[in-house]
Amino acid sequence: MKRNKYMRKTITVLCLILMLVWTAAGCENNAGSVSQIGGGNDSSAVTETPEQVAESGETGDSEQPAESGQTADNNQTAKTPAAETTIDAQEISISDIGAVAVGQTENAEAGTGCTVFISKEGMAAGLDVRGGGPASRESELLDPLAAASSIHAIVLSGGSAYGLGAADGVMKYLEEKNIGYDTGVAKVPLVAQSDLFDLSVGDGSVRPDAKMGYEAARIAMESPNYKDGNFGAGCGATVGKIAGMDTCMKTGIGSYAIKIGDLKIGAVVAVNALGDVYDWKTGKKIAGLLTEDGKGFRDTLEYMAMDTAVKDNKFTGNTTIGVVMTNAAFSKSQLCKIAGMTHDGYARSIRPVHTTADGDSIYAVSIGEVKADQDLVGSLSAVVMSEAIKRAVYSADSAYGFKSAKDLEE
Repeated sequence: MKRNKYMRKTITVLCLILMLVWTAAGCENNAGSVSQIGGGNDSSAVTETPEQVAESGETGDSEQPAESGQTADNNQTAKTPAAETTIDAQEISISDIGAVAVGQTENAEAGTGCTVFISKEGMAAGLDVRGGGPASRESELLDPLAAASSIHAIVLSGGSAYGLGAADGVMKYLEEKNIGYDTGVAKVPLVAQSDLFDLSVGDGSVRPDAKMGYEAARIAMESPNYKDGNFGAGCGATVGKIAGMDTCMKTGIGSYAIKIGDLKIGAVVAVNALGDVYDWKTGKKIAGLLTEDGKGFRDTLEYMAMDTAVKDNKFTGNTTIGVVMTNAAFSKSQLCKIAGMTHDGYARSIRPVHTTADGDSIYAVSIGEVKADQDLVGSLSAVVMSEAIKRAVYSADSAYGFKSAKDLEE
């Protein structure tokens, strides 16, 4: 009996040792499955394994509870590790891309403005429109079948179709500077334009016009003043408007540019989407449809799915418009393809995107002679565009009664 008692004690001690070893190994494995994701203006987020999520009973970031009748978005952070792509690239200023000058003007009180890109010598350009409600001018010039091989300016503007008159002012300024396509009779500036809808933000009776376009062109050529935030075409930009303007958020215009060896790629985008905006790396929502108390997010797609009936008068005050620029040499047809690939940046960052209530458009322009692979440039352009979208969100300040991402982080 003493021998049996001794054996039982020995077995008990061995079991305790095995439990301690197993517990320590489990802690090491769990530690290895959690990675810190962040950088730039992002709020840090920790990814979790599905087992950890199930064990904790949590399904997302803790937020203010939604009021009765509201659909709260509790899945703002990705629950599986984000795929990290390491690219040996140097961030540069958008003004370092090449021979394109950018000028901005806005009427802050009215909540509208325009951003003008000018190339004195002309720039090859392509265009890809994915939204169902664009407001644009001279888009056919960028068709690969059109004769023009280059254009002299691109205008991004507020004011919806009313704001298309801003290009008249840009043409006037360029004509005065003897910049344009030589017809033998006169030099005709070729100016393309895309507009977003901001008439419901400040004073809808005030829109970008020829005077504002002229001033933006003058500034671009004489003292370029581009900056991210509530400026130019981003002055009246907002997102998350499926439930109306009372629960949307203020965004703006943003930029991001990189250099890899001799290759340079940059993007400028005015973010004015119907849908919500996400950090493309982590999946975290950073702007969009707010709860009725304005303290948290709802999900736009979930809100839309609550009623599947056809919406004949869907709110159309949207459109995200952007320009991607490179110093690599490409033809117009190649740039149209690059513009299309750059829309992947929209799709990674905005949900839903390319709806009939948006006029989502991207211009791609070539302003150099560097030799680079078209597919590489198109793929990197999508990355650069996603980063520019984040800048447009984080650089915006609250205005016109609309909260910005800065307000939710405080």
